[in-house]
Amino acid sequence: VGNYKRTVKRIDDGHRLCNDLMNCIHERARIEKVYAQQLTEWAKRWKQLVEKGPQYGTVERAWCAFMSEAEKVSELHLEVKGSLMNEDFEKIKNWQKEAFHKQMMGGFKETKEAEDGFRKAQKPWAKKLKEVEAAKKAYHAACKEEKLAISRETNSKADPALNPEQLKKLQDKVEKSKQDVLKTKEKYEKSLKELDNATPQYMENMEQVFEQCQQFEEKRLRFFREVLLEVQKHLDLSNVASYKNIYRELEQNIKTADAVEDLRWFRANQGPGMSMNWPQFEEWSADLNRTLSRREKKKASDGVTLTGINQTGEQVSQPNKHSSSLSVQSNTVQSVQSSYNPFEDEEDTGSTVSEKEDNKIKNVSSYEKNQSYPTDWSDEESNNPFSSTDANGDTNPFDEDTPPAMEVRVRALYDYEGQEQDELSFKAGDELTKMENEDEQGWCKGRLDNGQVGLYPANYVEPIQ
Repeated sequence: VGNYKRTVKRIDDGHRLCNDLMNCIHERARIEKVYAQQLTEWAKRWKQLVEKGPQYGTVERAWCAFMSEAEKVSELHLEVKGSLMNEDFEKIKNWQKEAFHKQMMGGFKETKEAEDGFRKAQKPWAKKLKEVEAAKKAYHAACKEEKLAISRETNSKADPALNPEQLKKLQDKVEKSKQDVLKTKEKYEKSLKELDNATPQYMENMEQVFEQCQQFEEKRLRFFREVLLEVQKHLDLSNVASYKNIYRELEQNIKTADAVEDLRWFRANQGPGMSMNWPQFEEWSADLNRTLSRREKKKASDGVTLTGINQTGEQVSQPNKHSSSLSVQSNTVQSVQSSYNPFEDEEDTGSTVSEKEDNKIKNVSSYEKNQSYPTDWSDEESNNPFSSTDANGDTNPFDEDTPPAMEVRVRALYDYEGQEQDELSFKAGDELTKMENEDEQGWCKGRLDNGQVGLYPANYVEPIQ
């Protein structure tokens, strides 16, 4: 009695399982969306880097083919996300709404119908079972009383002090208890027989309600199987023709990379095959007198102008910094800093790849494809670009012995207005962070508290004690 509640509970579980399946699909759709966004960001960032970097020719196109692959795959994963949410998620939601009907007082109509059906089918049989239990209890009590009366009678026969009248009472008690046993036994057997006769009808009624619950659950199970198959089709990109074409096209683009062709192009455009501009005699003309740029003027005067000095002090002659030829992402470009490993595991902070890599973008390549090279030359050892440095005139980017720069908090002694885009502006008394030590020209690299990074004259600040 009451065990039908497990079957009734299954109806509520079915509604809850619909919610679980929707949450499962929703989480997968969110993963697909995030992956698609990261692919797009990765492709955009690296496409810019490769196009601006030193790689050229067919190998550059083959490299860029990976970014095109990422963009196309990103679109496919966004389609997967859309299918999961717009088709599968909505399908479960609508089916759940149609299959389960909420009541005003709470719970579901289907649950109440099953509960009432089982209770109605079980009530007559449960009533007879209760009568059987009562008859059984009365019969067992009569048997116990009979045994006790017989024991008293037997003991009294051996007691000479007991008079005949008392013995007669004990014998009557035994006789009465025997009649009670027979009476209760008959009633017990009768109620049990009635219960047995009612059992087939009880089984039939209970099974009828149970089959209704089975049919309701069968609909849910078949629906879940149908939805899961559709989810599988949406997730399985291996059967999508466009997905296969992406990698077939990627393979073809990589195979078109031709080292001989690239070397021939480089020879014709950057080597001996390029058009030459040999020096020729030129007459002097006033129109040809070029105007020095502001930075060249500063270099020529070999000094900087202090503006808005709020503190007395000896003005130190300050040579200006050299302008960096790589002005897109960084002011002072080093090849690859040993303090940054691009393959280290990123902390799961929830930020996207581009946010983490933006500040490290300067570490990717040592120079840009269209970088201009100085035409000045000298036979002095100090100006030889090939003496103890790499081809770009910088230190070995893979030298692990080079310690990373220590950041130091400094305070501005004077006002300074940045003269170039890569210079900082600050007022006397402002605090900032020195990121790199003073270079040969007397410039430091620092970061303001608002996050702006740039250069400033080293003698305009002092360390904060």
